Amino acid sequence: MKIKNRQDFLVALTIGVVALYVAVNFIATPLAGWWSSRQAQLKELRLKVADGNALLKREAAIRDNWDTKRANALPMNTSLAEQQLLKSFDGWAGDSGAQITSIMPQWKNDSTNYMTLGCRVEAAGSLGTLSRFLYDVERGPVALRLDTVELTTHDSTGQQLTLGLEVNGLALAAKEKK
Repeated sequence: MKIKNRQDFLVALTIGVVALYVAVNFIATPLAGWWSSRQAQLKELRLKVADGNALLKREAAIRDNWDTKRANALPMNTSLAEQQLLKSFDGWAGDSGAQITSIMPQWKNDSTNYMTLGCRVEAAGSLGTLSRFLYDVERGPVALRLDTVELTTHDSTGQQLTLGLEVNGLALAAKEKK
């Protein structure tokens, strides 16, 4: 091979290597990153659309549930709300046979539209009575949310149990009109 042809070959090879380096590092890699981020964004959007469609399908059930919660919410008057909640706990305890040992209510003023009545409830009884009490609290008409449930035993056979609940009740302001 002649020197002139070899020099031309080496120049062409160098230009080819530099062009390949530029293509890989400055064109292909950014395009691949852009493409994968675009695919992730499309996947996220598809999930959001699917969630939105599922919400639309469950709209009637969600609205019914909210209307029930709003109708059964505690009154904004703190003493009336506490009285209603105490009566509810007494009724559930009477129905289940559980014995309420303590109730400690505490108000939280979260917003101008609603308040929450946090309540620590201690009840004693057997496993059957406490499970029935817990079922009644969960299924009762009052707008309550169970945050914490603790179950402890006082004897070696597990016959005497104590149930500790942290419950939040919802007190709404005036109902919205449409």
